[in-house]
Amino acid sequence: MGTSTILVVDDDGSVRRYLSVLLSSLGYAVEGVESGEEALARLATNEPPAAVLLDLLLPGLSGLQLLDRVKQSHPAVPIIVLSTIAQISTVVDAVRRGAADYLTKPFHEEQLELALHSALEKRELREEVRVLRRRLDEQEADFVSSNARMLRIREIARQVSDTDAPVLILGESGVGKEVLARFVHGQSRRRRQAFVKINCAALPQELLESELFGYERGAFSGALREKPGMFELANRGSILLDEIGEMSPHLQAKLLHVLQDGEFTRLGGRHPMKVDARVLASTNARLEAAVAAGRFRQDLYFRLNVIRIEIPPLRERRDDIPLLTAHFLRSYAARYNSPVKDLPAELRDAFFRHDWPGNVRELENAVRRYLILPDLEMALSEVMRSCATAEDAVPVPAATPSRPEREPAAAKDLSLRKVAGQAAADAERRLLLRVLNETRWNRKEAASQLKISYKALLNKLKKWEVDAPRETPSPAEDAGAAGAR
Repeated sequence: MGTSTILVVDDDGSVRRYLSVLLSSLGYAVEGVESGEEALARLATNEPPAAVLLDLLLPGLSGLQLLDRVKQSHPAVPIIVLSTIAQISTVVDAVRRGAADYLTKPFHEEQLELALHSALEKRELREEVRVLRRRLDEQEADFVSSNARMLRIREIARQVSDTDAPVLILGESGVGKEVLARFVHGQSRRRRQAFVKINCAALPQELLESELFGYERGAFSGALREKPGMFELANRGSILLDEIGEMSPHLQAKLLHVLQDGEFTRLGGRHPMKVDARVLASTNARLEAAVAAGRFRQDLYFRLNVIRIEIPPLRERRDDIPLLTAHFLRSYAARYNSPVKDLPAELRDAFFRHDWPGNVRELENAVRRYLILPDLEMALSEVMRSCATAEDAVPVPAATPSRPEREPAAAKDLSLRKVAGQAAADAERRLLLRVLNETRWNRKEAASQLKISYKALLNKLKKWEVDAPRETPSPAEDAGAAGAR
């Protein structure tokens, strides 16, 4: 409040001097002008004041006219009218035009002090609401999905956000575990407090302990002053323990103590410290297997596994690929000053067919790369190279074709575009055969999962001259099985 500037607009010099003395004693900085024209000139050239005290009876531009002009140019600045006019119609008119308050001269000093305090407090609250809404909008914007499973996850996150229960977020690398954690924090009553993240796999365990819990001066060589840990910084807020499966047994025991009792001890400390931090944990590891192998404490697992959310990989929610692609285009086009407004149809198709082993992060990087270097053949080759790498790393079961596969044309006879197109067709074929195997060659079910028509699936099988293995459902059985579901 001490640095808030109040602009006084009154043609009476004695009133301006009186208000300057009064407001200065209350801790405000004061500027005074004697006309509406001077007020507009001041507003146009300097930082806007915290509030305006406005007399309605001014020479030239009237007080009500100035009120309209100021609300148009600086709608957030509260205006308190000070006037000898006590007519109800004038008061109503001023308030309707946007005045925060209306005081009739002469007024008590306490009235002005209260009116100013109320107007500035309301302005501060409006600004706070605006900032929070913007943050929520940003979090909503980051949580981009039209997939039914993901929308259900978002609804669960909303429901649990205002509890203090730990949330365990599982999923492959790059699926958006941190995005979901920030969404939970942003929807909670803790959203005004800190969100702190630490990667448990990125630091040596000794350093991780000091980062999490802090240390006292002299706790170890080089500890020249005390340092608060991440849990202290997250007090009344949220802390995300990323890759928690990599935490050592010693730190697991300390974390369990925090979850049970809400307290911990700094390195070198003698007294426990209380903390109120919402714990969110994420990992791409299977913690059940780590518990069974003795690498992760079972009691800690049960403490963390109160609310469990597993995010599906991008290949299992392909309907999100176009939406995410458009989102990343919007997000990065301006940053890179890129002329690209949309991806070529050929690249969008390759994106949709790709399995994205790196999930959303890989898709985001692919879009960023194309915005920086909009070379279609290079982009297609990058996607297909990633396909080949993923295919080598994770073998995909495929049905045995009834006829030998055709030998690809010699590389010297193909352009890069043709190579990319052939690779895309091969990736499509492998995906289709994999889904058919997973559905035991129920073609109706496979077509549904691939989001293509049954006829389109049959045409592709005919085109590739692929026959079903023995003891697989016939088309009639396909229909019957689909109906039974």
